[in-house]
Amino acid sequence: MPINSSEYLQILPFLILGLGIVISTLFEMYYKNSENFLPWFSAILFLVTGAIALTGLHDQTVLFGGMLAAGGKSAIFHFIFNLGAAIVVMSSVNYLNKYGANFGEYYILLQSSVLGMMMMSAARDIFMIFMGLELMSICFYVLAGINRKKASANEASMKYFLLGAFATGFIVYGIALIYGSAQTTSIDAIVNNFSALTDNVIFIVGFAILLIGFSFKIAAFPFHMWVPDVYQGSATTVTGLMSTTGKAAAFSVLIAIMTAIFSENIPNTFVDYFAALATLSMLFGSIVAIAQDNLKRMLAYSSISHAGYMLIGLSAGNESSVAGIIFYLAAYAFMNLGAFAVISVIEGENDSNTELNAYAGLNSKSPVMAFFMALFMFALAGIPPMAGFFGKYYVFIAAIEADLTWLAVVGVFSSAISVYFYLRVVVYMYFKESEYDFIIQKNNSGMFAVMVSGLLVLVFGILPDTLLTQILSVINY
Repeated sequence: MPINSSEYLQILPFLILGLGIVISTLFEMYYKNSENFLPWFSAILFLVTGAIALTGLHDQTVLFGGMLAAGGKSAIFHFIFNLGAAIVVMSSVNYLNKYGANFGEYYILLQSSVLGMMMMSAARDIFMIFMGLELMSICFYVLAGINRKKASANEASMKYFLLGAFATGFIVYGIALIYGSAQTTSIDAIVNNFSALTDNVIFIVGFAILLIGFSFKIAAFPFHMWVPDVYQGSATTVTGLMSTTGKAAAFSVLIAIMTAIFSENIPNTFVDYFAALATLSMLFGSIVAIAQDNLKRMLAYSSISHAGYMLIGLSAGNESSVAGIIFYLAAYAFMNLGAFAVISVIEGENDSNTELNAYAGLNSKSPVMAFFMALFMFALAGIPPMAGFFGKYYVFIAAIEADLTWLAVVGVFSSAISVYFYLRVVVYMYFKESEYDFIIQKNNSGMFAVMVSGLLVLVFGILPDTLLTQILSVINY
C-alpha cells in the first residue's frame, strides 16, 4: 500500500525516535566518550518526541492499512513514556557512575524500549502489539542487569528474562487462538465483532490466555513473583522505568483490546477475572509491603497494589474507567519515578542507603530531598490533594457506576493499609535520629529529575482537570 506524505507527518514521533536510535548507535560505535554525550542527547530526544506527540493529540487516525494509530489516547501515552524516560535519563547520569556502569548502550536501550512502548500503545493489530512488546521486553531484560558486576543485578536480569519469556509464551498462544477463531489479527475487526466472537469458546480461551500473559507484564497477583527480586536487584533508575512506563504500556494494550466492552456496552465477560485480580493485588501488595525494610522492595509490593487499583477500572468497563486508568497511569508514573529518583540520589555504592533506617533523620542531611520524598509518599498513599488521590478517586467512581461498589470499598480499605508503610518513611525522615553517617553526593541532574517529578505530581493533584479534560476529549466511546 503506498504511503502518502501526511502519514509520515502523523508518525513523526516514531521517525524522530527511530532516527535518534540510529544516531546514538553511530556515536556509540565511533566515539570513545559517547557515554558523556548520549545522556543529554537522549533527554532532548525524549522531550522533543513527547512534545511532537502531543501536538497531534486531536488528530486521530489509523495508518498503514489499519496497523497503527496516531493521535488520541496513543498520543497521551507517548507523552507519558517519553517524559518518564527523560526523567530516568536525568536520574541515571550520576547514578551509573557509582557502579561503573555508565555505558553508552544503556541510553540506546532506553530509547529502544520507549519505541517499543509507543508501538504497543499505538498498535491496531495484535502482531504490532507483539512486536512492540518484544522490543520493550528485550531491552528491559538487558537493562535489569546493566550493573553487570553486581550479582543481584545478574540474578534480576535472569529471573526477569525467564519469567518474561514464559509470559510471552502465554501471549503468543493466546494470539494464535484468537486468530484461529476470529480469522483476523486486526483489533478493530475483533472489536466490531466482539459480541459474536464471545460465543466462540476458542476465542474466549485465547482472549483469557492473552489476558493472563499481560497480567504478568502489569505485575498483578498471582503473576507477580518476579517483581520483588527484579525491582530490588536492578539498577534503581531502571526499576523506576519498568514499574511506571512499562506498566503503562501494558495497560494501554489492555485498554485497546477491551475497547468493545468500553464502547458498545457489551457485557464484560471478564469482569470476574479482573475483579479477582484487583482484589488480590491490592490486598497482597499493601499487606506484604508493611513488612519490607528495603525501600525498593517496598515500592515493588506497592507496585502490585497499584496495579490492582487500575484493574478496578478494567473491571468497571465503562468510559469513566478508561479516563480514570489513563489519569492514574500518568500520576503513578511521575510519583513513582520521583520516589526512585530520590533513592538513586541517596543510594551509595553496593546498594547501601536503600534500607529504611538510612532515611532516619534525612531532613537534617538534605531538607529538599526529605521534602520531595515525603511528597511522593503522600501521593502514593492517595492523600488529597495529591495526584494519587484523584487517580484512585476516578477508578473508584467508575466502579460504583458499574455497580461494583464492593470493589471500590476494598480499594479504600487497601489504601488505608498502604498509608501505614508510606507514612512510616516520612516518620523516619522527620522524627527519627540519624543512624548512619553518610554524605549525599552532589547530583544536579538527579535533583532536577526529582523536582520535575514533584512539580508534575503537584500540578496533576491541585489541577487534575488539566490532564483529565485532555483525556476525555480523545476518548471516542
